[in-house]
Amino acid sequence: MNKAELITKVSERANVTQKVAKVIVDTLFNGMRESLEKGERIEIRGFGSFVVRNYGGYKGRNPKTGEIVEVPPKKLPFFKVGKELKEMVNGTEAAATLANQTPVNPVNPEGSGNL
Repeated sequence: MNKAELITKVSERANVTQKVAKVIVDTLFNGMRESLEKGERIEIRGFGSFVVRNYGGYKGRNPKTGEIVEVPPKKLPFFKVGKELKEMVNGTEAAATLANQTPVNPVNPEGSGNL
């Protein structure tokens, strides 16, 4: 699934326009991106968690020339899958119930300001 397909799915499930669904998806991703930039952990119960992992610098080798190069330290986002999602992917019965749940309070398609 790509971003456009996700927007379509949000639009259909929440009964909102594609434009409103795009705002929802963009807001979600921007919020997640900002939290990860600050080094904050994002935990979504039943799905998984996103964390930033720190990797130290090291001496590597250029495969083309064989020259030793200094690789600087870096931070990378990492996703740890949650138990429920893992069970759902593996087809367990308990997880199937979770997958079929519908939104409790879908957003009003008339735009009640609940964004």
